[in-house]
Amino acid sequence: MPGPGKVICIGLGPGDPELMSLRAHRHLTGARIIAYFRKPGRSGQARRMVEGMLPAGVEEWPMEYPVTTEIPFDDPAYNAALAPFYDHWATRLAEGTAGGDVVVLCEGDPFFYGSFMHLHSRLPEGLAEVVPGIPGMAGCWTATGQPITWGDDVLTVLPATLPDAELRRRIGDTDALVVMKIGRNLPRLRAALAAAGRLADAWLVEHGTMPAQRVRRLAEVEGEVPYFSIALIHGRGRRP
Repeated sequence: MPGPGKVICIGLGPGDPELMSLRAHRHLTGARIIAYFRKPGRSGQARRMVEGMLPAGVEEWPMEYPVTTEIPFDDPAYNAALAPFYDHWATRLAEGTAGGDVVVLCEGDPFFYGSFMHLHSRLPEGLAEVVPGIPGMAGCWTATGQPITWGDDVLTVLPATLPDAELRRRIGDTDALVVMKIGRNLPRLRAALAAAGRLADAWLVEHGTMPAQRVRRLAEVEGEVPYFSIALIHGRGRRP
């Protein structure tokens, strides 16, 4: 049963450790247990971001996804595999609070496309605490050296996993754009941007704020890109 501690999910920011908040850093460096998501056989992006920052003797709980991109997200087998996984880890994290706080690591901001939200919805009310972080998209548009919005620009954030027609419609309806979850969906995204007449305006930022950061015109990129890639179109709105 839950004890004197809490499950504290800390947003680590977009990748550069110096962009972590002071509150997140305080929880991290004082943690007795840290938990983080990863693929089997991988270290996990969140864990890599805190390398060299953990206190001596901290206990690590890697939460290994049973499935990531091997099954389409709209396949019933996808939820059938992930639901028990989240149920298990919500229970284990809650039990871990019997000895004090359990710190969960999350890239970017936990409540912005973060996996932790699926644990948060399963944890007992009041047991979870979330420390917000700078979202990855903010690190990416800063890497382009241009404001993402001006004046009254409308900013739309899309997952590239949307159906083709929906991608085209929403791209055409907005002033400024952020597209996440690209990966193998890049060819579909390119086609949708071209159909909306916005391909020439689009940028692709890979590993924003991280050592491997790369900024390119999206029209110059083909094939599949890393998971930590974000496409951007800057607004051109009202200016003084």
